[in-house]
Amino acid sequence: MLRALALNCTLTPSPGESSTGLLAHQVLEQLAEHGVETEQLRVVDYDIAPGVEKHMGPGDQWPTIRERVLAADILVLATPTWMGQHSSIAQRVLERLDAELAETDDAGRPILSGKVAITAVVGNEDGAHHITAVLYQALADAGFSIPSQGGTYWNGQAMHTTDYKDLDETPSPTASATAGAARNAAHLAAVLQERPYPVG
Repeated sequence: MLRALALNCTLTPSPGESSTGLLAHQVLEQLAEHGVETEQLRVVDYDIAPGVEKHMGPGDQWPTIRERVLAADILVLATPTWMGQHSSIAQRVLERLDAELAETDDAGRPILSGKVAITAVVGNEDGAHHITAVLYQALADAGFSIPSQGGTYWNGQAMHTTDYKDLDETPSPTASATAGAARNAAHLAAVLQERPYPVG
């Protein structure tokens, strides 16, 4: 069975409500429709040290998250939009994933090359396309494969205070993008599981 892990990069610690968490949950629900086992983790609840190594010393809780990333076939990186950019928590995740550039599997392939990544972005301001592009590039550099239309997002009206979690229902374009990203991610992950990338 395929496994998916959503890293919710909200700035709001648990148990606070999270629009990012809601969209990540909806992505995971769609992945479950394709037989994928799912889990969501709120990164801000962990003490993640700055750095680009697998372990940054005493108190660093990234290794706990890293184990779950390595155990998953699909990574959902979900972030809010602040000042047109992804959250500082999402940036911290990307920086820690940099350590995987030097890691390989038993066949000599990059350790993340058999895994798929998709993105989810929310915010009541513009920036989702820019953020998605930044996340795609970083995740692909780390070794993840990005499926066709592998991202979903919601942008609220600029300078207003309505959050995604406050909507009465999910807008149909967002629901459609979420379903498509999940469907394509599950398909690509299954293909890579059956036919891994060749060894160079």
